[in-house]
Amino acid sequence: MALIRVGILRGGIGHEYEVSLKTGASVIKNLSGDKYQPVDILITRDGTWHLGGKEVTPEHAIRSVDVVFNALHGEFGEDGQVQQILEAVQSPYTGSGAVASALGMDKHKAKEIFKQAGFKVPNGVVIKRDYQTDAEAVAYDAFQKIAPPWIVKPAGSGSSVGLYLAKTFPELVQALEACFGISDRVIIEEYIRGKEATCGVVEAFRDQDHYALMPIEIVHPAGAGVWNYEAKYSGETAELCPGRFTKEEKAELERLATEIHKVLGLRHYSRSDFIISPRGIYILEVNTLPGMTEESLIPKALKSAGISYEHFLDHIISLAMNKH
Repeated sequence: MALIRVGILRGGIGHEYEVSLKTGASVIKNLSGDKYQPVDILITRDGTWHLGGKEVTPEHAIRSVDVVFNALHGEFGEDGQVQQILEAVQSPYTGSGAVASALGMDKHKAKEIFKQAGFKVPNGVVIKRDYQTDAEAVAYDAFQKIAPPWIVKPAGSGSSVGLYLAKTFPELVQALEACFGISDRVIIEEYIRGKEATCGVVEAFRDQDHYALMPIEIVHPAGAGVWNYEAKYSGETAELCPGRFTKEEKAELERLATEIHKVLGLRHYSRSDFIISPRGIYILEVNTLPGMTEESLIPKALKSAGISYEHFLDHIISLAMNKH
């Protein structure tokens, strides 16, 4: 029987280029050689598509394979743009569709949907930059509405790129200026103190429509403030799986992760981030294409559940090809 040609789409034009390369490499490494033939599809930082080391059109690259495993992260890959290209070519692909991806990537819109669904989200404001935007004036306005400390982050980046914890007014101004260098829309929200957690969901797995993976506890090194991009990939943050959760906390994290996946109309798999505070469990954001590197959280949760990386990939690709 002919092998199924799987195009591993990686790289991209966003801030998570290097992480995407690692995710793609891990997928290629763990695909079953008895069933699949991996085909490396690289998008360079300037947006050029390459197949087998040669520059090609997106349509040519996509049509050369049977199914695409989307290993992109962040801008373009996770915000619905590449999904629109894949759908235009009518190619099966892994991960959420264009609309759901765009909703998940837009942190402010996602928060509004979560609030409407009755979930707890941090209080915050979204700032749109124009040529007249003054970071200090914006910071002062936020200072009047939200008590310090503050979380400041771009409204449309993944992997906690550009995430800052500002404890003072000057730090808030600096964080705003840095975030405006990444995105034209920035979120300022209250800092929720508590235990950080993340929980993955896999569709149509182990006889469940939505199978929640074991929640992971995120523990920062002493002196570290938030789980931003640098902390995620520094190797210094402890990620405990299973986490130190009560039975009730574990059940609620799994329920919330599943409901988030459903309420946004996500597909195949996702991972949601939370804070467990004395006031309850707050949703921070959802990852529609969570990292799949050797250091990433979904592989750790899979391992804890006795699920091999190879089996997970086979399942996700099968879902994509069956148009789930």
